[in-house]
Parts: sequence; C-alpha cells; structure tokens
Amino acid sequence: MTALKDETQRKNLMRFFKTGKGEYGEGDEFLGLRCPQTREIVKKYYKKTSLEDVEILVKNSFHEIRLCGFLILVEKYAKVKDKNPMEKILKRDEIIRLYLKNSEYANNWDLVDMTAPKLLGKWFLDKSMVSDEEKTQIIDNLAYSKNLWQRRISMVFSWWTSRQNRPDIALKYALIHLGDKHDLMQKAVGWMLREVGKNCSYDLLREFLEDNYQRLSRTSLRYAIEKFDEKERKYWLER
Repeated sequence: MTALKDETQRKNLMRFFKTGKGEYGEGDEFLGLRCPQTREIVKKYYKKTSLEDVEILVKNSFHEIRLCGFLILVEKYAKVKDKNPMEKILKRDEIIRLYLKNSEYANNWDLVDMTAPKLLGKWFLDKSMVSDEEKTQIIDNLAYSKNLWQRRISMVFSWWTSRQNRPDIALKYALIHLGDKHDLMQKAVGWMLREVGKNCSYDLLREFLEDNYQRLSRTSLRYAIEKFDEKERKYWLER
C-alpha cells in the first residue's frame, strides 16, 4: 500500500476528509490510495491475513491501511466457513470482539459506514454466544460514548437491520441521538430514518416524524424526507 502512494491524491483526500486543525478528521494521515485500490488489496490478502495482523493494520497511522484492516474483517465475517455450526458462531464472535475492541480506530465516517452495517448489523441479528440483551448493551454503550465515531457506529449499524425489516432498531437509536449536536451524527440519524422508510414502511417513518419533528435537527429532517415528493418535503420542512 505504501508503494502505491500518490501525493496529489493524498492532498485531495486530506481536504475531503477534513483533516485540518479543528476539523473532525484533524491529524489523520493519508497515502493517497483510491478506495478501489484498497478493495483490491483486501480481496487479494484477506484469507492470508490473521486476526492478529488485522489488529496491527487497524491501528496504523495511515487512513487507507486502517480501512484495509477493517474491510478484511468485513470479508472474514461474511465468508466464515466451518462444517461445525458452533465453530462458525465462535469465529464470528471473535471477529466482532476485535472490531469492538478497536472501534476507536474507525475514526472517520467512511471507516464507520463501510464496516458497521456489515459487521455489527449482521452480528446483531445472527446467532451468537452473546445474548440479545448483551448485544443491546454493547450497542447502547457505543451510543452513549463520548467518542463521535463510536456513536456513529451505534446509528449506522442499523442500515443492515432495517434491510432485514427490523425498523425498531434504527428508530430506537435515532431517538437516543436526536439531541446530538454534531453534523455527522445528525446526518447519520436522518440517513437511517430514510432507510426505515425505504426498506420497511414510509408510514412508520411519517409516524416517527410526527412524534419527533420538533426535536429533530433540520439536517436530520432533510435527510429523512429525501425520498418524499416535493409537496410532502415542503410540508415537513415548514413544520
């Protein structure tokens, strides 16, 4: 990955991911790789890469190398193979433990958005040695974290659960995060609400908006109603 370093692209990425002083990605370092380049490396090496080495990758100072490590976890989780059902469950739980242990290193929105749904979202509904109550407590702990990226994980993971017709999960965490002042959380809340409408029920989304529009940020509302027609969007925005 370091051999593919591109100085021009590196500067572009540093601006795009807000790495300047006082910005949400302050201090992050980039090599200048495009996402398809990282995905090709993941595809080539994920089978050969141990979980111990993944943990080294996700702690790396370079953004793209951390992304590579987290995407390897996504691939490993999706393609766990074992004839013994219990061993399969144990392997998946091990992957999730590593992800949770290192969640603070998923410290930009792309690192969160490309991993949380396909790791925590899937695991939340999959069979596991961890009880449903314990899973909920784990997500709750992330939701009330002082760390922005852990809070975003607790919202964006519901992209997957809504696609499995479980809107209750996204709605629960949207309520928890309604008062979050950070722009990236407000966008995440609106995005996940939109997914509830898109994948589950627009009437359910409308019901949530009716109950909560006075507490919902303007940013979250705009994202949530994006799929409505112009007349209905105007109706909600004027309220």
